Amino acid sequence: MEIERKYLVASLPEDLESYPHVEIEQCYLCTSPTVRVRRMGDVYILTVKEKVVSDQWSVASGGPIVNREEEFVLSAESYERLKSKCEGRPVLKTRYKIPLEGSLTAELDIFHGPHEGLRLVEVEFPDTATSHTFTPPAWFGEDVSADRRYRNSWLAFN
Repeated sequence: MEIERKYLVASLPEDLESYPHVEIEQCYLCTSPTVRVRRMGDVYILTVKEKVVSDQWSVASGGPIVNREEEFVLSAESYERLKSKCEGRPVLKTRYKIPLEGSLTAELDIFHGPHEGLRLVEVEFPDTATSHTFTPPAWFGEDVSADRRYRNSWLAFN
């Protein structure tokens, strides 16, 4: 299960290049459920995601995004073969992993190509209660968890 919230970025953290980061290319075979292939450095992954409706907090009312997610490691050859079947265009970004209080991690994505200038940050939580009580750091901007325009699958087609 993946429980996350997504934010715009108000300002970049200091010493950004000191944090671990990786170049990501991902594209979509299907969006309902979401089926994507992703290259993260020299790791290749097929991911299947399906939304789970939270009975306690919905995304629209400020709750987290909750997905059932399965990942499968691919060879480079399988990745390239599946990538050729993708629709839309690849989403290109650099992902930085930045530690937060409470042993949480911010995944800061700086987009390239057609989405150059877009910066989003996601935080994954161990449960929905933790996501609901989370106070974002000052460098986080608006919570866009409920806004589909900031989903990577939407970016691939727009």
